[in-house]
Amino acid sequence: MGGGEDEFEPSALGTKEHWDATYKRELQHFDDTGDAGEIWFGEESMSRLIGWLEKQKIPLDSCILDIGTGNGYLLAELAKSGYTDLIGIDYSPSAIWLSKKVMEKEGLPQVKLQVEDILNPSDELSGFHVCIDKGTFDAISLNPENAAEKRKQYVKSLHRILRPGGLFLITSCNWTREELLNEFGEGFLLLEELPTSVFCFGGKTGNNVTVLVFQKKI
Repeated sequence: MGGGEDEFEPSALGTKEHWDATYKRELQHFDDTGDAGEIWFGEESMSRLIGWLEKQKIPLDSCILDIGTGNGYLLAELAKSGYTDLIGIDYSPSAIWLSKKVMEKEGLPQVKLQVEDILNPSDELSGFHVCIDKGTFDAISLNPENAAEKRKQYVKSLHRILRPGGLFLITSCNWTREELLNEFGEGFLLLEELPTSVFCFGGKTGNNVTVLVFQKKI
């Protein structure tokens, strides 16, 4: 699905209150059952991103940031694949508590996790080789309060925390390739579009998920 910036309906999915409540429930569910909840875009999405990093021979000691880490499953899989310098941020404290418990359960104490808002990152967030977003930019796009300005702030923050030549991998179900190019075109170069599952409806085929790799301009 894609929509231009005026087509998105504001939604609770774009608010911090929604995600705080969601991760409080998932944290309680994890304490009760040991299940950390949903993997955004499914396991296929994690395999796709990690496979691309491995194919490009991205060094295992590259500093990688997961933006809006949620339950931290992507970081856990990156760690299991051998990556050693991993940081996850989320503006929901409950999400960070949950992801810390997931790392403890998986025996991955080396993964760093901290409460941070990508729209207003602290000075210590800088110099990343790779930043990954699975759905966070989508959620920001649904914010009921000035989503367009928040998207611009996201791009500005991303540009600041990535080192020159750094990579940005984004997975989106709200934005098409062309729309993401428009959002990130200033300051970033499109390197590649990764193949995703194809759906067919009414005799037409299309992709319901877009995955792009950008590089920060030097």
